[in-house]
Amino acid sequence: MAEKPRSMVLGVMAAAVVAGLGRMVIQKIKAERAARESTLTTVPLDAQTRARISDALRNPRS
Repeated sequence: MAEKPRSMVLGVMAAAVVAGLGRMVIQKIKAERAARESTLTTVPLDAQTRARISDALRNPRS
């Protein structure tokens, strides 16, 4: 009796899934690294600037 040929579909699908997951992980790491590097540092605001922001929020000019 002749042996049945093994199907390659399962192996190819598994490789595609692993490659896709690896790509997603690499994209996530790159995005987190870019977000961390692009964070702006905040500076303490003086009293006059805080008062102007507070006034603008309380009395919007629409």
